Amino acid sequence: MKTFRLTAVSFIFAMICVMSGFAQAQAPAKIALVDTDAFYDTKEGIAKIINAYKSLETEFKPTQTELENGAKRLQALQAEIQKLQTQANDPNNKVPIDKNAAQAKVDEYERLQRDMKFKQEDAKARYEKREQALIGPIVDDIGKALGEFAKQKGYTMILDIGKMYNQRIVVFWENTPDITKEFVQYYNTRPAGTAATKPQ
Repeated sequence: MKTFRLTAVSFIFAMICVMSGFAQAQAPAKIALVDTDAFYDTKEGIAKIINAYKSLETEFKPTQTELENGAKRLQALQAEIQKLQTQANDPNNKVPIDKNAAQAKVDEYERLQRDMKFKQEDAKARYEKREQALIGPIVDDIGKALGEFAKQKGYTMILDIGKMYNQRIVVFWENTPDITKEFVQYYNTRPAGTAATKPQ
C-alpha cells in the first residue's frame, strides 16, 4: 500500500451541514468536530476501510514484489557498471576490460530501466483504479452514515478538523465536542454490507 498509494482516495468532509426543517435552522447551530484522518488508524479506525486497504495490499503484493526485485536488479547492474568504469579509468589496472560485455550490461540496465518505468506507471494506474472501486463506495457510505449520525445527535454542522489542519485552516472551537471516536464506534457497529463494491 505504501508503494502505490500516491493519490489515495481521501475524505472530503471539510464541512457537513444537516438541516432538519425551518425551525431547526432558526435554532442556534449545534456544531461538532470530526477527524476523518483517524478513520484510517489501523487500531482505532473504521474497520471496513482498514480491511479494504489490507485486501488491496494483498492483491497488489505480487506486483510490489516484482517492482522491488526489478529495483534490486537495477542497483546491482549499476554497481557492476560503475566497477567496470572504475577499472577502465584506472591506469594501474592490468586486467583488460571486455568492452562488449561492458556495453551489454549498459544496454541491459537501460532496457530494464525503461521496463521498470512502464511497470511502475502501469501498477500505479491499476492500483488507483482498484482503490477507487474498493474504497469509493465505503467513502460514500461513511458520508451518508455521518449525516445520519449528525441528525440523530442533533448536530447542524460537523467540521473536519483533520482536513482543516492539513489545509492550515485555523478555526476556534472552544467547548465544541470531538465526535471522532463516537462516530467510529457507531459506524463499526452498523450492519455489514451497507456499502457495495463497484465492479472492476
